[in-house]
Amino acid sequence: MIRKAEVLVVGAGPAGIAAATAAARHGCQVLLLDDNASAGGQIWRSGATTRGKRDAAKMSALANLRSSGAETLMGRRIIDAPQRGVLRAAIENSTTSAVESYEWDHLVIATGARERFLPFPGWTLPGVFGAGGLQALVKGGFDVKGKRIVIAGTGPLLLAVAAHLKEYGATVVCVVEQAPWRQLLPFTASLWSQPARLFQGARYRIALRGIPYRHGCWPTAALGEDALRSLRITDGRRTWEERCDLLACGFHLVPNTELPALLDCTFEGDFIRVDAQQRTSIENIFCVGEPTGIAGLDAALVQGEIAGLTIAGEAGKATTLQARRDRENSFGERLLSAFRLRPELQSLATAETIVCRCEDVRYDQLKAYPSWTEAKLQTRCGMGPCQGRICGPAVQTLFGWHARSVRPPIFPVPLHLLCDADPSYSHETTVPQEKL
Repeated sequence: MIRKAEVLVVGAGPAGIAAATAAARHGCQVLLLDDNASAGGQIWRSGATTRGKRDAAKMSALANLRSSGAETLMGRRIIDAPQRGVLRAAIENSTTSAVESYEWDHLVIATGARERFLPFPGWTLPGVFGAGGLQALVKGGFDVKGKRIVIAGTGPLLLAVAAHLKEYGATVVCVVEQAPWRQLLPFTASLWSQPARLFQGARYRIALRGIPYRHGCWPTAALGEDALRSLRITDGRRTWEERCDLLACGFHLVPNTELPALLDCTFEGDFIRVDAQQRTSIENIFCVGEPTGIAGLDAALVQGEIAGLTIAGEAGKATTLQARRDRENSFGERLLSAFRLRPELQSLATAETIVCRCEDVRYDQLKAYPSWTEAKLQTRCGMGPCQGRICGPAVQTLFGWHARSVRPPIFPVPLHLLCDADPSYSHETTVPQEKL
């Protein structure tokens, strides 16, 4: 099936919703794709039950999207870019198994971010989850009532996850933040100029009153035989254990940049370089949200709106939003500085610690190689089903390797889907992406 769109938006999180709404409201024919069952992304993910007041911003954004005229297609995972101006998506559900092709005039990439995992002894034990991953499971119906849970890693997500798990009946043992207080203090002080964020942080702390928040501490080992039993923690001077049933652990966020890398967009550090209109190095491709910098919900919303207005020819309206966008981006820079990783985290893994979970590659197998390319060739690290999404950021932290090898399909897909796909699009004209 081939669909044509004046504006194709990939990712129905806050940034993608804002871009699609702005472009559609100003006369563009917009198609919004996402691989989840419903729009909202991780931050606005719907739960199996409703807790507390509904998020007014989410309800308003979804209502505006529906009334804008933009068409939304869920359950579509982009896997390929066979030709310039064309993307392909795999659809796999209980009723459909197919590949669709999309021709577009303008593309907005709003693919969000994922958690960073750092390997330490025991991190592959049953009972060890990503912080955001456990939160998503609970929203989907996973029962944590009465379970003892430690939240560890770094970033503001830890407090949000802890408050959410407590709301669902979990016993939160403690929150373990690796950043020292002296590193967090300037960031905390800067929030006085942003009362809404200060209030949000205070609300989480009130919800977690009585639960220890241990800054300047980090996990060194998850302990147990067949499942997690306790977590070993250190502050660099002393080490102790906390008994727990589950560990929610994540070391901030990593942008999902596989699609813009496949399309040969230019990077700036770990993020996609964009101009004042959110345009990438390729004129008709825009990028919004976390792939351009981890800066939170408000940054994602305003960036998406700027991109949508620019595509619709409303440059004047887009320009009026740039000062707000710059303030939100500044918040993101302060956020990354406050929660930057401490050097001790680079030495958590022992010789036997698994680094690449897909291919069972140990730390001692990797340290003998000088580069990501050599390690991939000799150990298959990064060549499993996750395609380096988990171990890539880990080896960057451990060894300084930059894992930007991207080739189609950018997600695993059954071979029969590719065999049944429309043969009119060939890879023969595609710029090679076989960069090891």
